[in-house]
Amino acid sequence: MSDIEKVKQLRKSTGAGFKDCNAALKDSNGDLDKAAEILRVKGIAKASKKMDRNASEGVIVVSGDETKKSLIEVNCETDFVAKNEDFIEFVKELSELNNTKSSKLDELKKSMMKNNKTVDENLVALIAKIGEKITIGRSKTICNDKSKNFSYQHSIIKDNVSKLVVIVSLNVNEKSEKIELFGKQLSMHIAASNPIALSPDKIKKEIVDKEVELIAEELKTSGKPEEIAQKISLGKINKFKDDNSLLNQDWVMDPKLKVKDVIKNMDMPELTINEFIRLKIGE
Repeated sequence: MSDIEKVKQLRKSTGAGFKDCNAALKDSNGDLDKAAEILRVKGIAKASKKMDRNASEGVIVVSGDETKKSLIEVNCETDFVAKNEDFIEFVKELSELNNTKSSKLDELKKSMMKNNKTVDENLVALIAKIGEKITIGRSKTICNDKSKNFSYQHSIIKDNVSKLVVIVSLNVNEKSEKIELFGKQLSMHIAASNPIALSPDKIKKEIVDKEVELIAEELKTSGKPEEIAQKISLGKINKFKDDNSLLNQDWVMDPKLKVKDVIKNMDMPELTINEFIRLKIGE
């Protein structure tokens, strides 16, 4: 095999650049396996140097079916890389693996990909090839008995790869166009309204406490009597809870109704929202 053919084969098997492959073959005296190992070590070194950079761009990828769906976030430094074909190919395969692993990231990172290398190994190789910091971020799997999952993608890059994705799980006993439409519209509502909990009592205490603190700080300079300030504070915190609770939000399709009113009007006693997740790059 000629030197140029060896370089081509090494490039194909490792994804490294021409210069790096040529140098590795010289260092290994033409041994392809040794050259690949040299490139792997160099790739780890290159990748480690980039890990202190900021990776605020990226994608959210959704995989699964109506009974089990998963989201995974993969971050990079620039929007340009988020649209790179090698990056897209990696995140799509990663997303399918993530769904099988039910978003258990420790297991996912050790899982074998189609090229018989682990996720971690492929990630290092991709960082070395593309030249940017790439990290695996948030992930979540939704799977409930007797439920159906609906999803919505916004700012789609390609197929199941987007900038914002919503999954919502509905408890349903039937399949109908009515349910399909509601599931789709509810997913779009969540994307637009960004609720932080299903109902007011499900909002985390630390979030409520922080809001109470901010409201108290705001009212300090109002000059209002303490009794009136307390009433205003209570009204503001109740509004905060309603505005951020899915069931109490104004329905985006008809703001005269709350989400809970829409569900009631569906006249399906068994219809309930199990859970939802909304992931957006940059939030």
